[in-house]
Amino acid sequence: MSTIPTGPSAPADGPAASPASDGRPDRVVPSWTDPVVAQASEAVGGPWGRHAVVGRALFWTPLRVCLLFASTVLAFAWLKQAPCADGDWTGSLQYTHLCYSDPVPLFGIYGQGEGALPYLDARVEYPVLTGAVMALAALLSGWYDRLAATVGVLPAVPPVESYTVVTALLMSLCALVVVRAVLPLTGRRPWDTAMVALSPVLLVYAFNNWDLLAVALTTLGMWAWARQRPVLAGVLLGLGVAAKLYPVLVLGALFLLCLRAGALRVWLRAALVAAGAWLAVNLPVALLAPENWGWFFAFSRQRPANPESIWNVLLTVTENRVLDGPLAEGETPSVLNTVVAVLLLAFAAGVAWLVLTAPVRPRVAQVAFLLVAAFLLLNKVYSPQYALWLLPLAVLARPRWRALLVWQVSEALVWILTMLYYLGTDNRGVEVQWFFTAVLVRDAVLVALMVLVVREVRRPDDDVVRTSWPGVDDPAGGVLDGAPDVVTLDSRGRVLSRRVGSGGSPTRDG
Repeated sequence: MSTIPTGPSAPADGPAASPASDGRPDRVVPSWTDPVVAQASEAVGGPWGRHAVVGRALFWTPLRVCLLFASTVLAFAWLKQAPCADGDWTGSLQYTHLCYSDPVPLFGIYGQGEGALPYLDARVEYPVLTGAVMALAALLSGWYDRLAATVGVLPAVPPVESYTVVTALLMSLCALVVVRAVLPLTGRRPWDTAMVALSPVLLVYAFNNWDLLAVALTTLGMWAWARQRPVLAGVLLGLGVAAKLYPVLVLGALFLLCLRAGALRVWLRAALVAAGAWLAVNLPVALLAPENWGWFFAFSRQRPANPESIWNVLLTVTENRVLDGPLAEGETPSVLNTVVAVLLLAFAAGVAWLVLTAPVRPRVAQVAFLLVAAFLLLNKVYSPQYALWLLPLAVLARPRWRALLVWQVSEALVWILTMLYYLGTDNRGVEVQWFFTAVLVRDAVLVALMVLVVREVRRPDDDVVRTSWPGVDDPAGGVLDGAPDVVTLDSRGRVLSRRVGSGGSPTRDG
């Protein structure tokens, strides 16, 4: 049996510590608790033994091991991406090599090679902070291009290639930040972070777009919340919204949980700071270039259902006989927008009911995962790389390797079939039916994962986070962790108000 000294640490991301007084590790050992990890451990001698050396690792702590895992995955992700980096996509190389990424064509479309700045000189359909990272990458790659032209030792590459490399490096940094921020959110289960670091979703989508920026900011915001620093959490989540809108849903999850726990003042402080951070980033651009700044919102309203959404499947199957019907170029899909809004509000109401009626208050990651997953499934845009939004939330909500791997394989399958569909049947690609099958399989697997999370909310004894270590409530909960309930609903929807007694336990009012 393996005796590799990668034992427990306390805290999870700190230096190694001694095992518990009874000889057990002071954290969850995944090869004891997860059948997938136990089976995989056979390649290195089998599951961790009872008498294995623990608590003596001075360097290879869980954090450093997971960062090494992530760095390896990112290296392979770049190998996948490298054939497309120079922008020479002759022969539909971006599809045959599965290496399409948005930064390559948008570099020319936005005129960044000529020094154009997003919003000020070019109309960009991304939120402001994402545009700022685009400008930063163009600035850094421009410096390299000029240095390479001066110093003959450095390899000279096309400007788009240096831009793509710099963008990939920035996104790699964001990915490592995500891993760093996830680990303390796992509590006594630090090795759950390996599910993020070794993720197939990270391998496939890391460099497709700039989404990892928002994921990093959102995960850092959740870490700050877990550390009971709501102001810092608000700043980070507000900046996340300035990169992608989805962190608003994390704030929504915190609102529902704080409502149940009677901690709305803490939530309001974080929400107001988040709004201020978003405004501080957006206001200067809105004043300097109001029309270009507003294009993101106009574009979001006007764009039709994207190919990987369930709505595009419906429209194609019915030959555009439902919803808005055939649309002219630039015409707003008003009916689709309304239907999506109504469905999202209905699902949010259902999640609120779940939070307030659950026998035990759900964990932050569980509620946030349900809201973000529903947003992706019901929204008219579900770009493949949006799977990165769900990755840390899914790992924290339900850290079980088998289910998470099945979901991530379905997400990777969508990318493969998308590229082959865009390649076209004349170039040995696939027909639309195969593409739609991949989309529907992905959606079905994600729905199944949501059902499993809901079941564990309703039956907290099945929640592996709470049952794998005595006394654990919500490692990511912050002020919510271990807090008594103040407002709940009974099975008939009646509000049960409680007040906290002098002993700290909730007391029924009225």
